[in-house]
Amino acid sequence: MRGNVDDIVAGFSNFDGHEAELTGSILETIPVTGASIATLGELLGSETVAASDLQVARLDELQFDLSEGPCWDALAQMRPMLQPDVRVHDGRWPAFSAALQNENVGAIFAFPMTVGTLRVGAVDLYNTDPGALSPLFVAQATELTAALSRYVLRRALRQAGSAEVEGEGHARRTIHQATGFVIAQLGVSAEDAYLLLQGQAFSEGRAMSELAADVIAHRFRFVVDQNGIEGLS
Repeated sequence: MRGNVDDIVAGFSNFDGHEAELTGSILETIPVTGASIATLGELLGSETVAASDLQVARLDELQFDLSEGPCWDALAQMRPMLQPDVRVHDGRWPAFSAALQNENVGAIFAFPMTVGTLRVGAVDLYNTDPGALSPLFVAQATELTAALSRYVLRRALRQAGSAEVEGEGHARRTIHQATGFVIAQLGVSAEDAYLLLQGQAFSEGRAMSELAADVIAHRFRFVVDQNGIEGLS
């Protein structure tokens, strides 16, 4: 099982197939009825990227329309939201919980997709019958979701034309140098450091080279605290 998770995570890093295959990879590992991958919030808007079936796509639509539900809370709190029995009401999602009574859903689990401080969206899992996910499967779903976060952010940047292809001059050198700063600050790979810079620049609506210059000049830095990675100006 461990090798299977590693293989799937590695596959997400250079995935170029049909996006429906993404949820299939989740279902190969996590014992749930269905899975969806959706963007949420201001950064990328609300959109289902992939859904394994119509029921989980419906769960996404309900949460988009109602602006509440486990996906929203998972993203806001940057931690999984696990509801092993949707018939148990705890007052968190009154409208969404009421809507679930008409759906063939017994349990729902949401995992936040984040890259640094960037809130990308959520992976939604459901079972037709009530029941909890084991700690092992929660850990594996969290790992798969982290890899999907990078894929979905790269996808959005490509679609927005925000890859910012720089020439061989000062701008490219500045970005390369700033990437080194981020690696030193966070201990991440060069690929993740570049993606954090790119995503942060996209979220602020400015050129990547401008943000890179701020990083080099210590006007902006990424730090790690108990809540994850944060950007400080």
